[in-house]
Amino acid sequence: PFEMRRAPGSCQGNSVERKIYIPLNKTAPCVRLLNATHQIGCQSSISGDTGVIHVVEKEEDLNWVLVDGPHPPYMILLDGNLFNRRVMLQLKGTSRVSGLAVAVSKPSPPQGFSPGLKCPNDGFGVYSKDYGPQFAHCNKTVWNPVGSGLSYEDFDFPIFLLEDANETQVIKQCYQDHNVPRDGSGPEYPLCAMQLFSHMHAVTSTVTCMRRSSLQSTFSINPEVVCDPLLDYNVWSTLQPINSSGKVDPKKEVIIVATRIDSHSFFWNIAPGAESAVSSFVTHLAAAEALHKASDVHLLQRNIMFTFFQGETFDYIGSSRMVYDMEKDKFPLRLDNIHSFVELNQVALRNDSILWMHTDPVSRMNESVEVQVRNLLDILSNSSMGANVTLQEAGYSQPLPPSSFQRFLRARHIPGVVLTDHKTAFQNRYYQSMYDTPENIRMQYPEGLSPEETLEYVTDTAKSLAEVATVVARALYRLAGGANNTSAIQADPKTVSRMLYGFLIKMNNSWFQSIIKPDIKAILGDVPQHYVAVSSPVNTTYLVQYVLANLTGTVVNLTKEECLNPEKTPSSEKELYEYAWVQGSLEPNSTSRVPYCVRSTVHLSKALSPAFELRQWGSTEYSTWTESRWKEIHARIFLVASKELEIITLVVGIAILIFSLIATYFINAKADVLFSIPRDPGAVAY
Repeated sequence: PFEMRRAPGSCQGNSVERKIYIPLNKTAPCVRLLNATHQIGCQSSISGDTGVIHVVEKEEDLNWVLVDGPHPPYMILLDGNLFNRRVMLQLKGTSRVSGLAVAVSKPSPPQGFSPGLKCPNDGFGVYSKDYGPQFAHCNKTVWNPVGSGLSYEDFDFPIFLLEDANETQVIKQCYQDHNVPRDGSGPEYPLCAMQLFSHMHAVTSTVTCMRRSSLQSTFSINPEVVCDPLLDYNVWSTLQPINSSGKVDPKKEVIIVATRIDSHSFFWNIAPGAESAVSSFVTHLAAAEALHKASDVHLLQRNIMFTFFQGETFDYIGSSRMVYDMEKDKFPLRLDNIHSFVELNQVALRNDSILWMHTDPVSRMNESVEVQVRNLLDILSNSSMGANVTLQEAGYSQPLPPSSFQRFLRARHIPGVVLTDHKTAFQNRYYQSMYDTPENIRMQYPEGLSPEETLEYVTDTAKSLAEVATVVARALYRLAGGANNTSAIQADPKTVSRMLYGFLIKMNNSWFQSIIKPDIKAILGDVPQHYVAVSSPVNTTYLVQYVLANLTGTVVNLTKEECLNPEKTPSSEKELYEYAWVQGSLEPNSTSRVPYCVRSTVHLSKALSPAFELRQWGSTEYSTWTESRWKEIHARIFLVASKELEIITLVVGIAILIFSLIATYFINAKADVLFSIPRDPGAVAY
């Protein structure tokens, strides 16, 4: 009898099910997403899909699955290096494959891997047939040449990522013991099989699924919603406090600094986003801290707004919503208040310390915009003097890379610049993939450090990003009208190190624990992921909010009661500030904490596409991405018997059943004979 080793973390028990199946607990599924016109992603049949396992480690192994193997359909355990468009389209075109489990490639594929599009967010930026048609659809520059578009394909079988090498090894061992072809002929039964469950409720498009959900909500007592819009919150704060519930004076100019805080990959909630998101928003946070420490920020003639957009990966959800709110007077700022726009895009993979400044060649044809953009570029270039960062212009012939700034340009000609580590195509060869990890941005730690030492260790990546943050902070100070020497404005590499560790390696660390509210400490999971999702706020949003409050706010001497209800304290200026009662650090040699009250200008604003507000589910103007709902997602392996044995077992079972029925019938018919009560021998008949 075959005895399989249990997968780590699997339930121990004596039930029949646990003796038959080995659950795979550390997996991530590919799920279905929908937009106005398409469905993308993967799903299983309603009862899950099952197949005989075949390990594919080189392309030649595919022949067995596609042609030679006698036991289709197959569940493929695919080596991460073969998880590419060419192989996947081969598998998509056959009925001999029932599902796929992908093993993570270690090290990351050297040729690069990006399941995103070659032209990210195409059609939702500023360039179109009416505005810079020569730049539309990446005609001039293909930003993500490695992009295979795999995330935007629709697969009718389940695909799971195996996150645990031990579980991968359990599957391989089961395959070795039972499924390896012997001398070119098929293996003997029993065979090792896998079952994947990931049935999705939504189909066709956002228009279809939202209409169904809407009808259910209208006419059903227990509505069954089939999909949900991708949504979350943008995080924003200002250098000088403003009334968040009122309107900023139309004459007051504000400089917007922006970054995205979300990422994506082929698999659900696997979105490390080291270069595509984290490097930029960590730099942004460090610049905000450096500026707040400047002594004369309250005297600056222009205000600065630090903005962190959610959902940008999915056709600019966060930025399009903020622009919409500004146009509809639902935000403290109007578009008229915006003096200029500075966006930090991917900045961690600089060549020779060069940071590229991208501007929009179309709006620069307007003379007044050109003068302001020129001033912006000069200030940025001058701010890099003496820093280990060289700023260079990408040039007139280049359009803007995919960026939140494009959504603002759609509404108005605003002078702005997007800072990146690439002049043309992305330096990032793992854009929107599971391999956009700390290693991708060259984060390295010495061996043998404790978690606490790792948190505090200043990596070269942290020093490099702190230099970029310093240049940005100095430039913003000058742009806002600051006249003093900027040499004192300096981003802290130690803060950058802590943020990189927290947002990329381990969320549940002592610093993050100390700066969040006690009631949300459950958000501190282990490995950070930055997918926008459908339940909000997600961990990333909360943490960016509280890190920003920690770095730019002030500790105020209020009791817990006063901090939680600041409107009861006359001096609190509730309309200008937000108050948070945070956990604080652990006392030395103790498990109790020293909580305190933080006052900051950090706010959240809704990041839900206006398409859902307007119920325009087929919109081409705004993002329409939704995520399907599902009931259960799980994976397991087990041994399967041959069809002949199953048929024999079934026939024997039926025969025994029929025999039992016949026997029961005859016994019942002769019951009076078989079970008659014997007469009492002492009784005498007369």
